[in-house]
Amino acid sequence: MSDYTIRVTTHRPYAEAVAAVREQLAEVGFGVLTGIDLAATLKAKLDVDVAPQVILGACRPQLAHQALQAEPSIAALLPCNVVVRSVDDTTTVVEAFDPAVMTSFVGEPSDALRAVSEDARTRLTTALTALEDGAH
Repeated sequence: MSDYTIRVTTHRPYAEAVAAVREQLAEVGFGVLTGIDLAATLKAKLDVDVAPQVILGACRPQLAHQALQAEPSIAALLPCNVVVRSVDDTTTVVEAFDPAVMTSFVGEPSDALRAVSEDARTRLTTALTALEDGAH
């Protein structure tokens, strides 16, 4: 795990991992609002090849609303980005921006914002942990 992401590695092919990530996010109450195919975008825009990877914009509307009530500018950090990246034919890395880090961008985060970030972090950690090897 980096200082700003929650990360797991799973021994699943990329397409299977993407489907599993979507399923696990739904299990913890997140919907996927957006999906950006980075490999396709970089190929189209720069004619470069990168490993298959997608950025999923995950959102739990209740948490987003609570966060916006506590700190309107937090909208710049929404939705929660979850990246699914192929390492090889049978290994995929899944990383999510750690919602607890969002409080570090606010001078004096309120208790309400801290509670929202911890709830989101717990949910995302649960989803990603379910993807780890041995969990499926």
